[in-house]
Amino acid sequence: MKKYIAIVFLTVFMVSCKSKAVAVQNNDTKEVVTKEDKKAIDKHYDNKLDFSTLYIKASAKYVDEKQSQNVTAEIKIEKDKQILVSVRFLGITMAKALITPTAVSYYEKINSTYYEGDFTSLSKWLGTELDYSKVQNLLVGEALDDLRKGKYTQTIVENLFKLEDQKEANIKKSFFLDADKYLVQKEEISQPSENRLLEIVYSDSKVFNQGTLPTSIEINAIQPKGKTNINLNYNNISFNEELSFPYSVPSGYKKVIIK
Repeated sequence: MKKYIAIVFLTVFMVSCKSKAVAVQNNDTKEVVTKEDKKAIDKHYDNKLDFSTLYIKASAKYVDEKQSQNVTAEIKIEKDKQILVSVRFLGITMAKALITPTAVSYYEKINSTYYEGDFTSLSKWLGTELDYSKVQNLLVGEALDDLRKGKYTQTIVENLFKLEDQKEANIKKSFFLDADKYLVQKEEISQPSENRLLEIVYSDSKVFNQGTLPTSIEINAIQPKGKTNINLNYNNISFNEELSFPYSVPSGYKKVIIK
């Protein structure tokens, strides 16, 4: 069950496993960036996708120390309103999730369970702050956090702008932007005191009339017992079509209570 829910919610449920991650040292040479280079944040948002709806059909691979699974994922987004994700194996829907700014719902077939709630209880359960924007931003290649609202130390690491969050002491966040189009290339979120590390890497992208969209996303959670990895590759993409968002929990499923 865990692998299907992990793919449905991508990074969201990577941290829901509750296992401890290993903090990784970054020994790259850094060069201090001048204040003038703070334009990197503004230029990042010049790439913001302009769309009303987005349809993605993707192939996904889930790998941990015990298993490997290849599935397909269908992602529908009505910008800033709702996201519907369906994960299928051999044409059979194994998990489905509907995410809105105020609610999160999902069900999974293996254990016949479902969840309905808001981001408050889900964030407490996951141990990390979560909202609709973070999920949408992940899927479209925008920084998880709104960089315009934070305070960051800027350096250059391997020809990428590295923006390191100075706001939170317990959670370290780093965002890496390319020096050409200022697109996100990598994001790292760690909790050193709890030995957790999550890494999101964007390796490919494609230019559309609506803007630039990543087409390959790799998500890594490094843990003492091994590494969990999700690779997501966008195969078919279309913008601004009329989409339906059907979601209903099959009868007989048991509700999951998150305390």
